[in-house]
Amino acid sequence: MSSDGFHVHGPHEHELEHAAQGAGHDSHGEHGGSGMINQIAMFTAIIATIGAVFSYMGGATQANAGLFKNNAAIKKTEASNQWNYFQAKSTKQSLAELSRDLSPGDKKEHYQTKVDRYEKEKMEIKTVADKLEADVLQWEKRSDEQMHQHHRWAQATTVLQVAIAMAAIALLTRKKWLEYVMFGVAGVGLTVGVLAMLHM
Repeated sequence: MSSDGFHVHGPHEHELEHAAQGAGHDSHGEHGGSGMINQIAMFTAIIATIGAVFSYMGGATQANAGLFKNNAAIKKTEASNQWNYFQAKSTKQSLAELSRDLSPGDKKEHYQTKVDRYEKEKMEIKTVADKLEADVLQWEKRSDEQMHQHHRWAQATTVLQVAIAMAAIALLTRKKWLEYVMFGVAGVGLTVGVLAMLHM
């Protein structure tokens, strides 16, 4: 430094000033990186929670689909039993009609009464069998709906898992565009989850 106040920097002072400026930049970069880390960590926690709910719903709908399919099988068996019963009554009715036609006049009324009774019983059995077959169709439809919903939940869960993987890659590489991709993939997963919720 000169006597009139004019200051001349020495080589060491220049290096100290440069180091101080670099530290300031590093601190600023670290603050930005910390914000990104916090944002991705929060995003991962939220998406992982939602994914766990989607996974549970996927398992529940799959279980329901199996239960409803089992109910359909039970009803189908019951309907088959009713139709077998109907066939047995038809056979008895045919035998009664044959006996009526071959018997003398005073016996015809006795066999006709049997024919009428079998006809009435057949109609009652047919009503029950038709109702059971309608139940079969209803249970199968509900099973198919649950299975479709299960696939939607599974798709949503898978996409959210991809989003979490993208979050890990974005965190490691510090690439902003990967963070945008991560948000986009998560948006797709949430949309599919909404479709599952709406049974679409």
